[in-house]
Amino acid sequence: MALQLGDAAPDFTAETTDGKINLYEYLADGWGVLFSHPRDFTPVCTTELGAVAKLKDEWDKRNTKVIGLSVDPIEDHERWMDDIEETQGARVNFPMIGDADRTVADLYGMIHPNANDTQTVRSVFVIGPDKNVKLTLTYPASTGRNFDEILRVIDSLQLTAKYSVSTPVNWKDGDDVIIAPAISDEDAKVKFPKGFETKKPYLRITPQPNK
Repeated sequence: MALQLGDAAPDFTAETTDGKINLYEYLADGWGVLFSHPRDFTPVCTTELGAVAKLKDEWDKRNTKVIGLSVDPIEDHERWMDDIEETQGARVNFPMIGDADRTVADLYGMIHPNANDTQTVRSVFVIGPDKNVKLTLTYPASTGRNFDEILRVIDSLQLTAKYSVSTPVNWKDGDDVIIAPAISDEDAKVKFPKGFETKKPYLRITPQPNK
């Protein structure tokens, strides 16, 4: 059965381009992004991995570690890194799992037989400090992912985990947020001293509380 939001992210120990890594130990008390790509030496994946490498400062700012995976061996990953650096202008700076026996891919349901029964699709799992799955995304092999969107979601997850708010459509860090309906107006005045606008009893808008 596919992993659902709120499920515990399966722990594993695997060989990577950075040596043997245990997922939980690697993430420690931070956030994580585990993502798969179909094969090495493929064009869309090449652009994706270069983009993820260029975002290192953004991942670090969010206390988030990334780890990639494909069903190809580590030796191929290491050779491919040269191509990524040459064509994308960035060296891969995060571990990539060599999952030739598909152990991790099967744990996370990354292989979809209706799409391809031997390759991983473009799966994304955002894992919180509690080691639970906070976000899942599945893209077809032909479509590159938008990692700016994944960063945006992490911003929302981290904000809403700390404050009694949710984020509206197309929200970006710094935009106004929505006060949780369970909070009374009286409590909201205390929790959100910047004030709020009541558009409907269930829709109250307030400035982002940590800005």
